[in-house]
Amino acid sequence: MLSTYASPQANTKQQRYNVLLQQIRDIVYNENDLVANLGNIAAILHQGMNFSWTGFYFVKDGGLLLGPFQGPAARTRIQKEEGICGTAFAKECTVMVEDVEEYVGHISLSEYDKSEIAVPAYSKGEVSLILNINSHYLHNFTELDKRNLQQVMHLIEEVL
Repeated sequence: MLSTYASPQANTKQQRYNVLLQQIRDIVYNENDLVANLGNIAAILHQGMNFSWTGFYFVKDGGLLLGPFQGPAARTRIQKEEGICGTAFAKECTVMVEDVEEYVGHISLSEYDKSEIAVPAYSKGEVSLILNINSHYLHNFTELDKRNLQQVMHLIEEVL
């Protein structure tokens, strides 16, 4: 049975990520359906780290198309360079925003979202998927989050 909660011994953020990364490895290595895996990965990250929105956008037709996610309803399509996800897609790199109110062009899902991170995954040398996470807390994402979420995307890249 999948557990989406870090163990009581996982007190630090890195310890929680370690537990979640192992759960994600187990999913990726034991199931080959990408959509099913992304759904479970979104749930694991969302619940395990208490994010306000956690989901994936597929690269499709030159833009981004909503995939599996956890949280309130989201924008279905995002154009390249639009918002934080579109910027991560266009620049082909992780984009971390400490205060979304200061980000020109931010696409708001909720008035309560304060910070956001978008992490790309690559297939055949091109961005093919974006992991997008929102938080209700300012400055919630750090280099530790960036490193761990990039590890998640590297695991996913193995099966893209």
